Amino acid sequence: QVQLVESGGGLVQAGGSLRLSCVTSRRTFSSDFMGWFRQAPGKEREFVAAISWSGAYFYYGEFVKGRFTISRDNAKTKVYLQMNSLKAEDTAVYYCAAGPEVRGSEVAGNPRMYDYWGQGTQGTVSS
Repeated sequence: QVQLVESGGGLVQAGGSLRLSCVTSRRTFSSDFMGWFRQAPGKEREFVAAISWSGAYFYYGEFVKGRFTISRDNAKTKVYLQMNSLKAEDTAVYYCAAGPEVRGSEVAGNPRMYDYWGQGTQGTVSS
């Protein structure tokens, strides 16, 4: 059974940082396109960031504005999301997801193109 497990969430003050990690048991991780999404209470799931299998292509949601960085380590089958300058509105459950390789922010940001999802990790930013 394919698993994606997120970690690194927690409580942080506004202006602080969190580093989320997602480890996967997928044998094809090194060729997977990986994404991060988030969902706040009462809101739809929102695209945060995505990265190609090689790490050469990456995409971010419009709200990120240079505050977040996605990266991956194929040898460790992990993908990371470094979040800096956090705001109260960044409070959400953060999910990692795996799917086929794509190009373009519109496609990368579409949750329907991802086949596998983790259970999520809560990130809370206090103002």
